[in-house]
Amino acid sequence: MRLSTRAHYAVRAVLDLALHSNHGPVAIQEIARRQAISPSYLEQLFVKLRRGNLIRSIRGSRGGYQLARPAEQVHLADIIQLVDEPLQPVACLDGQKDCDLADRCFTQNIWRQLGNHIHSFLSSITLDQLLQEMRQNGVIAHRVDEPLMEDRKEPNNALQ
Repeated sequence: MRLSTRAHYAVRAVLDLALHSNHGPVAIQEIARRQAISPSYLEQLFVKLRRGNLIRSIRGSRGGYQLARPAEQVHLADIIQLVDEPLQPVACLDGQKDCDLADRCFTQNIWRQLGNHIHSFLSSITLDQLLQEMRQNGVIAHRVDEPLMEDRKEPNNALQ
């Protein structure tokens, strides 16, 4: 089973948001740049995440997005399901398609169990756990309140 780009991008973007929102709202353009995701595509995902009360938008010149609840209360399954991704491995179990063989399918129970395991696994992982793991593994090597190297302003050497 392979998760869609939509699910993958949503998890990356929300994780980025959790990582960078310590000092206030984060602009969607910043997340899009850091994660190499189109800002318009990211906005479509954030509309769904906002409607699901996972993130909230803050208006104004210093506006942007923040998590609507603490990172330890946000599970990966929540993010994926809010962007309309089913966690069932076959279409006949996600309620979107009727199956002519449903009443006599030999494999339906296996796929249902697999879907339940996937959901259980993704529901057991929080953003906070991922952030802790990233810190322990050195993935977050810079201080979050410091700009990344490419964000730092270089002195204008033309005047020297």
